[in-house]
Amino acid sequence: MINTGKLAGKTIFITGASRGIGKAIALKAAKDGANIIIAAKTADPHPKLPGTIYTAAKEIEEAGGHCLPCIVDVRDEGQVRTAVELAVQKFGGIDILVNNASAISLTGTLETSMKKYDLMNNVNARGTYLVSQCCIPYLKSAENPHILNISPPLNLNPVWFENHVAYTMAKYGMSMCVLGMSNEFKKDKIAVNAIWPKTAIITAAMEMLGGGKEVAASCRKPEIMSDAAYVIITRDSKNYTGNFAIDEEVLKEVGVTDFDQYAVQPGHSLLPDFFLDEISPKKIAKHLEQFGNTPRFSPDGKVNQEPQELGKVGRVFETVEAMLNEEIVQQMKAVYSFNLKGEEESEWYLDLKNNTGSVGKGVPESPDVTFTMDSKDFITMFQGKLKPTAAFMSGKLRLKGDMGKAMKLEKILSKFSAKL
Repeated sequence: MINTGKLAGKTIFITGASRGIGKAIALKAAKDGANIIIAAKTADPHPKLPGTIYTAAKEIEEAGGHCLPCIVDVRDEGQVRTAVELAVQKFGGIDILVNNASAISLTGTLETSMKKYDLMNNVNARGTYLVSQCCIPYLKSAENPHILNISPPLNLNPVWFENHVAYTMAKYGMSMCVLGMSNEFKKDKIAVNAIWPKTAIITAAMEMLGGGKEVAASCRKPEIMSDAAYVIITRDSKNYTGNFAIDEEVLKEVGVTDFDQYAVQPGHSLLPDFFLDEISPKKIAKHLEQFGNTPRFSPDGKVNQEPQELGKVGRVFETVEAMLNEEIVQQMKAVYSFNLKGEEESEWYLDLKNNTGSVGKGVPESPDVTFTMDSKDFITMFQGKLKPTAAFMSGKLRLKGDMGKAMKLEKILSKFSAKL
């Protein structure tokens, strides 16, 4: 999407902008000649994540913008206030705030330590509130002031809570800031909106979670979010506030039709992001079919027959066991527990950590990941007709434990599915 020049000379304060979506937004604005404040923690190179506030600042300057990199932990009130004051001293004010900094742990209640709980809530909810509070006095003097939070619509479907309630609470805290502040500061003509991706976005943080090339191929690039954010923060703040926008929908409104440009692998089926529900069974069916799953409702609304099973659960594990080897164990290094419900209610394990691997009935002593799902969905998944990530996102699969190791299972299913 072509820049319009509307952000020339504007000062934009972005949290967590040393990489990922935040940096993409900064680079988009820099092409207009905007002033960018990078407020992030990474001053020294991270052992697993690329980029620092200084390497990002260099890219922003090279793209045509002006940059002030600030070492900021959004949990630290003193650091936030200092960065805001430095921004005002250098650039004369603040026109736009992008609350991008976020922490994530997709773990259940018993698996989420209070340290992780505090981290997510202090970065996501409290950090967004704090940075907004510090910037608003200056936004009130801006010509077209905006606050944009990278947060989802407030969706109270329990499926978005039951597997990672702490993360959902923290992320929804950012969205509640939109809900409240958009009305509170409407009289000051400060627009407060949220933007959220329709599909998963490939970032360094996501790559660190695991999942490999297959998951990456199901994602879009951060540039779809930066283009959508650009549309929002260049709109008239008096007329556009209190919205929970979705990136693809925003871009369609301004005439974008080529979404392959944002795909990691054009033509590949896309992984939907969290917190978004399809409106009807027809749309859900169409969506799930993209991931090779045969839904209960076909797109024409008729009821499908249940997918034919090619074998019982025991037969699946028997076939899988015959295919195990040291190479697979070295790749996976994980023990999986399966708590199966429905027609073949039972408990099984898949040990891909020890020796040459093994399977069996029962619950392993210390599983890295526990999957809970219907036995028919389990068979469909191992046949390659239902991907674990899609099953998880659609609520067919619940998991506890290491999310990265859970996503790695998807890597080897293709080796099994041909035999099942």
